[in-house]
Amino acid sequence: MNCIIIDDEAMARAIIAQMISKDSELVLAQEFSNAISAIKFLNQDSPVDLIFLDIHMPDFTGFDFIQTIKNPPAVILITSDKNFATDAFEYDCIVDYIVKPITEERFLRAVRKAKAHRSLDVAVPAAVPVHSPVQTEAETAKPQDTATEFYVNIDRRLIKIDIASVNVVEAKGDYIHIKTEQKNYIVHSTLKKIEEKLPASLFLKVHRTYIINTKKIVDIEDNSVLIGKDVIPVSRANRPELMKRLNML
Repeated sequence: MNCIIIDDEAMARAIIAQMISKDSELVLAQEFSNAISAIKFLNQDSPVDLIFLDIHMPDFTGFDFIQTIKNPPAVILITSDKNFATDAFEYDCIVDYIVKPITEERFLRAVRKAKAHRSLDVAVPAAVPVHSPVQTEAETAKPQDTATEFYVNIDRRLIKIDIASVNVVEAKGDYIHIKTEQKNYIVHSTLKKIEEKLPASLFLKVHRTYIINTKKIVDIEDNSVLIGKDVIPVSRANRPELMKRLNML
């Protein structure tokens, strides 16, 4: 994985670079003391898979940087401020949030998340033949749009879950928590994997860690929705799409 470091502190860059050098799968392509130089580097179509990014930098914050670049790669935020962790969850590209001083154990854990994030994004969809005939809507529908159930592996047993019964899916570290009308399940998987199994017509990712069944919404207030007894946060980035789904008078 090609990496870059963006941090205005020379010592912090040196520490991160040293830790990167210990991982044979990581290659340090470049390091920058400011975000503007990094943007110019990325605009040259330089291949970058992972960015180690400081939040507090003169004139241009880490969040400003993320909003500026198109299709950002995986980002590990590194900062001395704990107060921005909630803001970090607004961005899908941010895979972890490290508070300085950086320890090697914490660094390695963040890198493992970045590698897992990358492995989920490497699949390339099959090419459509140039001369293929026009397909009907039914023929082009994704498999998850017509599926009515999926199976989860729990204690070496395959358990069927009716898709319509799912209320909320929550990511918790390396596991996902599937909440249905009758029962809850904890499965070793990722939010992205289960999102691919759920019909887009019913389900919506409203937050970095939550997918909801929009038909099960009981109430909406400010930046949260009520589903059953669960209050689910809605990120600013996903709120417009949620409002489009609602059948309002």
